[in-house]
Amino acid sequence: MCAASVLVVDDSVTMRALIKHALRNDPDIIVVGEASNPFEARDKMKELDPDVVTLDVEMPNMNGIEFLEKIMRLRPTPVIMVSNLTAPGAATTLAALEIGAFDCIAKPSARETMFNELPSLIKEAARAKAGMARRRGGPALPRQAESEPVRGRRGHLPDLIAIGSSTGGVEALMQVLAEFPADCPPTVIVQHLPAAFTGSFAARLDRVSRARVSEAKGGEPLLPGHIYLAPGGGRHMVVKPGARPSVALIEGETVSGHRPSVDVLFGSVAKNFSGSTCGVILTGMGRDGAQGLLEMRRQGAATLGQDEESSLVYGMPRVANEIGAVARQLPLARIAKQIFNGS
Repeated sequence: MCAASVLVVDDSVTMRALIKHALRNDPDIIVVGEASNPFEARDKMKELDPDVVTLDVEMPNMNGIEFLEKIMRLRPTPVIMVSNLTAPGAATTLAALEIGAFDCIAKPSARETMFNELPSLIKEAARAKAGMARRRGGPALPRQAESEPVRGRRGHLPDLIAIGSSTGGVEALMQVLAEFPADCPPTVIVQHLPAAFTGSFAARLDRVSRARVSEAKGGEPLLPGHIYLAPGGGRHMVVKPGARPSVALIEGETVSGHRPSVDVLFGSVAKNFSGSTCGVILTGMGRDGAQGLLEMRRQGAATLGQDEESSLVYGMPRVANEIGAVARQLPLARIAKQIFNGS
């Protein structure tokens, strides 16, 4: 991959200089521009088309959260929030992640903090954007009728549901899981989130869903009425085969630019789970999950994809649809209904 191009947006001259200094010694990163406010940043984004934007929250004329909403709606680009207001667990951090920020870090009290963290985040974000431009062809599998509920090989609801999402997935998952019944099939989810936030996000999902939602620890048996969210930043989540299938967390390189990866989870379901399955791919930047969903479909799984109109970023579901991995493409509001009652 070519060097990741970065636009630095902050109203502080000092902070822009610190960010550029933190990045200048990494040969895989090039700062192509800087802006002191969102209006200047908008023009620079059109002119420079950066791979990644670093964005402050507190700025004149328009705050960073408002500008982030406009970026994700009009020109989806990986954004890393760098602000005094985006510490782990802060309300502004959660708001930014819900809108679609790639990650959030607090402005450092010492330069070393930014040296250690920011370059690697930018390269991860750039890989995610690079995935948007790639296409993989292949014979499309036939579409299924949209009038039926998702049914497994034995004519009943699936024995396991697997869901993958990224940018925009926080809100999408909350909407989908709010409609899951208390006795839903065991469900495994990879949502691209920083490690510091998956625990609190799982707790938030648990409050809106009638099923029990928890951050996976590894080793849990796949039980009805339980939803397992992959922890962020470090290990892949897979389905482990056996007389009593379970969730496992494993080491490994990044796949499709991510760890945990939706492709790894879906691929493990296709390979290791002998019951009937349903795979769902929701809004997200890049192509993570497309190949794994195709593997699931080839093994007989029912597969659903979020449609373009309801996706914050129509990247992952678009690629999955293009390669024939998606049997049914639906608005977000119909995903859960299609799984459980076909409406």
